[in-house]
Amino acid sequence: MTPSEARSAAGRDKSGDAGKSAPGKGRTAKPSGRVTPKAPPTSGRYTPPIPKAQRSSPPWYPWVLLGFFVVGLLVIVVNYAGIFWTATDWALAGGIGAILVGTIMATRYR
Repeated sequence: MTPSEARSAAGRDKSGDAGKSAPGKGRTAKPSGRVTPKAPPTSGRYTPPIPKAQRSSPPWYPWVLLGFFVVGLLVIVVNYAGIFWTATDWALAGGIGAILVGTIMATRYR
């Protein structure tokens, strides 16, 4: 017999009263009730929701957003083709930066 089997057999041999105490042996019954503490009282401060007029972006916002995307794409294409200047890393970084600004603006568009 393995040790774990021996332990389980020993547990079965004991009577079912192993964890129980006799009624007169010092244990008193506790009244059942709430186990978790009550929630703390609210602070009383109320923050109203933002009005819908302030939640929307101005009408020019999407045009500027698209402008950054288009300018960034054009700078990268012109840099690659070498039409106006020779290909430089700074022009490529500027194009990627313009696209990044457009992406950040797109995440804030409402």
